[in-house]
Amino acid sequence: MKLKNKLLIFFGLWSCSMAFGQLSTYEYKQELKGVSEQWHTVPLPNQVFNEANDALSDIRIYGVTEKDTLEAPYILKIASEKNSTKETAFKLLNTASNKEGYYYTYEIPTTEPINQINLQFNQTNFNWHIVLEGSQTQNKWFQILDEYRILSIKNEQTNYNFSTLNFPLSKYRYYRLLIKSKVKPELNQAKISLDGSVNASYNTYPTTFMNITQKGKTTVVDIDVNQRLPISFLKLNVLDKVDYYRPITLQYISDSIQTEKGLKYTYRNLYRGTLSSIDTIGFKFTSTLAQKLRVIVENNDNQALQIESATVKGYTHELLIRFDNEAYYFLVYGNKNAQRPQYDIQQITSSIPENAPSLDLGDAQEISKPKKNVEKPLFESKTWLWLVMGIVVVVLGWFTLRMMAKR
Repeated sequence: MKLKNKLLIFFGLWSCSMAFGQLSTYEYKQELKGVSEQWHTVPLPNQVFNEANDALSDIRIYGVTEKDTLEAPYILKIASEKNSTKETAFKLLNTASNKEGYYYTYEIPTTEPINQINLQFNQTNFNWHIVLEGSQTQNKWFQILDEYRILSIKNEQTNYNFSTLNFPLSKYRYYRLLIKSKVKPELNQAKISLDGSVNASYNTYPTTFMNITQKGKTTVVDIDVNQRLPISFLKLNVLDKVDYYRPITLQYISDSIQTEKGLKYTYRNLYRGTLSSIDTIGFKFTSTLAQKLRVIVENNDNQALQIESATVKGYTHELLIRFDNEAYYFLVYGNKNAQRPQYDIQQITSSIPENAPSLDLGDAQEISKPKKNVEKPLFESKTWLWLVMGIVVVVLGWFTLRMMAKR
């Protein structure tokens, strides 16, 4: 290796160590590899969520040069769902009934597609099946939904409603709705719309421990994902084939205290809903950094459900970073007191590219801390201590002899 290259490597390592001496308020660093463009993306690894503060406000991108330490601006992008619903104008043409049930025919005067119909009834308790058909001329009908179940239960134990029809994108002028019911549905309102929501992008986390216990009329499910992670989705996989509608409460451990009997956990509520056999998609809730979850299922007087496993997911997180200078760049985190940075690119996004190349991250490393100079005690050596004591004894003895001589 040439002397020039050796000097460059030595200087690079030396400058990095000097710069990170200034960043001693952070705990961890990871090298950003392959910086070649002005804009890059970096998927956040699980290590960051486990060590960063609760608000993720201590994430920084620092670059080290020969003379200075630079801070690169970034945008934290969380791939949550984007809700977008556009209602479509329509009119009710007619209603009819026969032995099959009750029919409602709607006309949509526009050519816009739809994929959702929200039905609202005055009844609070029903269990009906739906058939939905579409037509351009009302002469020939095409089936969109068949035996689609809607349900409402309201009593002292449960308040559950599922009456929204979701179906593939359809573009018809006429829609015919059949509600299979022996009693006339009191249809209060129908909303026809195009649900243009963008689905979230999730990371699925392995559940390393799952404990299920029965406490009275409740089932308690404890779930551990092994480290603190951003959790926003939970699905309980139930083996039972019968209908069930059970109120649930989802909690997470927010703190723990060491007692004589072991650790005592503090739980916070994260979500309340209904575990239902009709809606098995799962539960979505606000993204929260947590490691241990607890699900409480209210069985009331019913037999406990056979819960086989649980699926836990969280939104994918990535940084969109702008690099303005050549430097050795590092992802830095682990500072409980750091405030969220304020960058111009968070306000002005017109110049940000849609697709930026991704960077690889090096292994997580602890940032070395400067050693504190500990002041040593004045008489650390026993020899000095005995010498001082001897001098004190001699002085006291001399004064004592003088006083005796005067008497």
